[in-house]
Amino acid sequence: MSEMQTWLVLGASSAIARAFARAAAARGADVILAGRDTEDLARTAADIAISTGRAAATISFDALDVASHASLVQRLAAVPGVLNVALMFGTMPEQAAIDADPDLALSCIASNFSGAVSILHRLAPLLEARRAGVVIGFGSVAGDRGRLKNYVYGAAKSGLHTYLAGLRNRLGRGGVHVMTVKPGFVDTAMTFGLPGLFLVASPEFVARACLDAAARRKDVLYVPWFWWGIMAVIRAIPERTFKRLSI
Repeated sequence: MSEMQTWLVLGASSAIARAFARAAAARGADVILAGRDTEDLARTAADIAISTGRAAATISFDALDVASHASLVQRLAAVPGVLNVALMFGTMPEQAAIDADPDLALSCIASNFSGAVSILHRLAPLLEARRAGVVIGFGSVAGDRGRLKNYVYGAAKSGLHTYLAGLRNRLGRGGVHVMTVKPGFVDTAMTFGLPGLFLVASPEFVARACLDAAARRKDVLYVPWFWWGIMAVIRAIPERTFKRLSI
């Protein structure tokens, strides 16, 4: 019999994270929903437990409260079997608001990059010791190139991409797989009302794609898949031309 699987979902109140937790439980894993709004998470956990029959627990987690991350990892050490991690938190302030308030730039970087490094780097020894598991880190296509309309958010995600690539090399030697996910436009509260959106994917579609790709040990996943081609074109535009574009 295969070893018990548990998915720790960090930032579990987002639409994608909820869909992911439900899909993971439907495929036979237990789930731990981690986030700040524990009452909201408890409702989701109860729904998952009833609909799938899998154990669904909640745990308090704040990406910005890095002082609490070590004690959180100590608690997670008691989780039996294989511990998998889905890192799905982040914020995307409007670039105009960031340009008007430099402190907002720092908080954007903290929520999308620094907080992720803090929790993942503390989880890494635990995962290495078990020599099993999967880490899914949510980046963004915005991290593939600095764009006028979201360059601070893109910079934070670009940093996360690089960090995940290094972590993949480190943990892969010990049997732990790290996958970087680069979503395009997804129908969530973060993107609601933004102009210029097209070919928007549902959270459920993204969740299924992530689980399928993780099972195949894919290193980098663009979701939906066609974003790989779109970003290849964008990356190929010469800088002299690109800096004149308002994208």
